[in-house]
Amino acid sequence: MILAIIIVLGILMLSAAVLALYLKDLLSAIIAAGAISLMASVIYIILAAPDVAMTEAAIGSGLTTIVFLFALSLIRKEQEAKK
Repeated sequence: MILAIIIVLGILMLSAAVLALYLKDLLSAIIAAGAISLMASVIYIILAAPDVAMTEAAIGSGLTTIVFLFALSLIRKEQEAKK
């Protein structure tokens, strides 16, 4: 049962990665990349590595997504200022 959950999460991670590559909207691509890290942290919880899961959720999913969103907002502000 646990193996089936890990396989499903792995397939979801791969599909989210492909989705992040092919999305034209950068905001959606950033959210898809954050979802990959979130699913990875769930896999780490299942594999009994809560310290790695907490680190992945905090840094991989949380902090990295926030930094990307902040950079995207700065780029959009810069583009609007040039117009």
